[in-house]
Parts: sequence; structure tokens; C-alpha cells
Amino acid sequence: MTNSRFMTGTMTRRTALKGLAAVGASTLGSPLIIRNAYASGTIKLGAPFHRTGIGASYGRWYERTAEAAIKLINEGGGINGMPVEMIVEDDGTDPKRGTEVIEKFAAEYKVDAVFGHLFSHVVAAAGPRAGELKLPYLVCSEGHQLAAGGLNRYCFQPGITDVKSQVMSMAPWISQNLGKKITMIFPDYAFGHNHRDFFSEAIRAQGGEISALIPIPPTESSFTRYFPQIPADTEVIYHVMVGPAVLTFVKEMGEHFGSQRPQIFGFIDSLEAVDLATPQLEYLEGTYFWESAPRYAQKDQTEFDKFFRDKVGIDANGASTSDPKDISTYSHMFSVWETLFVIKQAMEMANYKGSEQKKDFIVALESLEKFAASNEHPQGDKIFNGKTHQVFGKQFISKVEGSKLNVVHTTSIEDGIYPPEVDYTKMDL
Repeated sequence: MTNSRFMTGTMTRRTALKGLAAVGASTLGSPLIIRNAYASGTIKLGAPFHRTGIGASYGRWYERTAEAAIKLINEGGGINGMPVEMIVEDDGTDPKRGTEVIEKFAAEYKVDAVFGHLFSHVVAAAGPRAGELKLPYLVCSEGHQLAAGGLNRYCFQPGITDVKSQVMSMAPWISQNLGKKITMIFPDYAFGHNHRDFFSEAIRAQGGEISALIPIPPTESSFTRYFPQIPADTEVIYHVMVGPAVLTFVKEMGEHFGSQRPQIFGFIDSLEAVDLATPQLEYLEGTYFWESAPRYAQKDQTEFDKFFRDKVGIDANGASTSDPKDISTYSHMFSVWETLFVIKQAMEMANYKGSEQKKDFIVALESLEKFAASNEHPQGDKIFNGKTHQVFGKQFISKVEGSKLNVVHTTSIEDGIYPPEVDYTKMDL
């Protein structure tokens, strides 16, 4: 298992953080002062990233985003006067290794908190172990297991909205604009099951119906045998795929349907890190995608989105500024940036000085209620539920036009808020 012990061109180990508890943009937008002297002590953050496995494209951009955020916070000086070490471990996008990494962070590195897991099957395995070890665990995932009460008081999801909220907020637009008979194609693990269950429920609430459910193993490399399962009366194909074969999936779907296709609505997961101008993707013109953060800079782009792109090194097309062919996972990676600033804000609220104050840190996290759109929160305003440990934000529906994604509908935060299913504050610390 590889780890990053020291700062190199792409890895950070001893990185100083001090940061800005305020949620406004003014602090990060002002000139930064590098402080050479820190109070005694060090805050350590464990970062389990998917460097390998089916989540590798996400892991690479999650790590790059974390480095940019930490560099920025470093230049501000430290959390409560203390430098922070970010320690990176590869979990292989594997539940067993993900749990082993949590144990390593606790026993070997003795970190103050862990952040960064994305894939929900890894979170489902690692979260319970983090709770047993009383290790604060802030995931950058969209899984619903946390808000459903399936984890514990030490687990938080403060940077990105969960699948249940996402699909609830978008189902009305899909049913009103694209059709009511829907076939779902989804990965056959926890994340895909969230889509299957919650979107089915949400679309039925709009008077629609699910014509077929087609689960696909996330490691599948060819998809031609699945498309004949789509019923002839399907009005909308709803697809959400992940992993290294996503480009193959969308190409083969186009080859199967040609110009005679139903409406298509995809979660951007099916094309994260994929250039929309890739040959054989022309058939996607006029189809729709969900985005949590628009990959392409929009006409009404905020100053906060500009700031985020500049610091991470992303151009207006969502590609690396150093390589236009290197497409980011823009719809997910902001969650790492925002989670780091949430950690910073809560630690400063708790006047956190060391591991003996982990409980104070948890209580401070639970006291948070909202985050304003800012340099620290470039995706937009959010509401945080301290009882469920889940954040809620806006979602974007985009249309493929000229091989780019243009936002045609933005949901409200309220569109995706559902009744609490758990109260973690009642659990022992």
C-alpha cells in the first residue's frame, strides 16, 4: 500500500494549514500572509484517495483538489496556529483496503480526522470502522447510507448532497420535460442501488413509471448485451455508470440506437473525465445530464467558481490548464475543497489543539447550519443538518449543445430536502 510521506509535485505530507473560519469570500480573496512561526503541535489529516481501481480518475482529481486547497490554507498559516500534515493513502477503490487504511490512519499515523472517500461501497465498509476507532471521518461521497442512519456519529458528509436529495430535486423536471416511462441503467452496487430506489420512488410521485431496471457490474467492459433489454415503449433512458469503461458504455449506447433513440438523461458520472468532443459521442447532442457543479463555465459564472478553477488549475472547459485533454471530475471534486474548509471552520470553532478534543470537533461540526457561496464553498449555498450529518445544495440539469454542457435548469435547495431519518446527536461519543 503506497503512501505519500512528503510533499512532492503531486503529493503532500507536511503541509501547513491555518485557515479561515468565515464562510464569506472576502478572506480567501484578500492577500495571503505566510506565517513562519506556529504554535506547538501538529494537526494530521488522513486522505484515502482512489489512486487505483475503478475510482482512479476521481481519486487523481480529488488529490489534486485537496493539494490546491491545502496550499491555499497553508499560505494563510495553520489551524489555530498549528501546521497540518496531509497523509495520502491509496485505498484501491476497494472496501477491504479502505478499512485497512482507516486502521492505519488511526494506529500508525494517529491522525486527527480523515477525509476523501468517494465510492459508496468503500464508505459503507470504512465508516463503521472509523466509528469504532472514534476517528472523525468526513466523506466526499453521494451515498445515502449516512443520512439513512447506517453509519455513526463520527461520520459526516458536509461537502456534497446525497443521491436521494439529487434525484428528488430533478425528477419533476425530467417527468415534465422528457417523459414518464423510464428505463434505468445503473451500476450494481450501493451507489447505483440508491439511484434505483430513490429515483424510482421520485418518478412515481410525479405520475411516471419505471419501464425497466438494468443493473450492470461496475467492472463490466462491454455493454452491448444490456441495451436489447430496454423496452420499446421507453420514453427516457436514465443512465449512471462509473469506472474506466464509461466511454465504452456511452459509445456502445450510441451505436445501438443510432438516430432512433428515446430521450436520454444521464448522471455526469457516466462521462466524468471524458471529453464530450470525443469521436462517436456526437449522438449525445441534445441529450441531458445532471451535474452537481457545471463542468463548463457558464455565462453567469460566479467569482467563486472562477477562483476555484484558478487555484486548482482548471480551464473554462473543465480541463487541466496544463493539458486540455486531461478532463476533470468537476461535478464531484469540489466536495474535497469544501470539506477541508468545513474541517477548518469546525476546528477553529472548537479551538481544537489536539486529539484529546476530537469530541469537541464532532460537536462543533454538528452545530453548523449553513454555508454561504464563497471561495470556500464555490459550488454554492448549502444547508447542513447537524442531526443527520448531511449537507443539501442545488443541482444543475445541463443539455449537450455543440459538444459542451449548458445549464438549462437549476433546482433549489428546498427541492431536495427530505425528512430526517436519523439523529446522530443522540448517540454516544
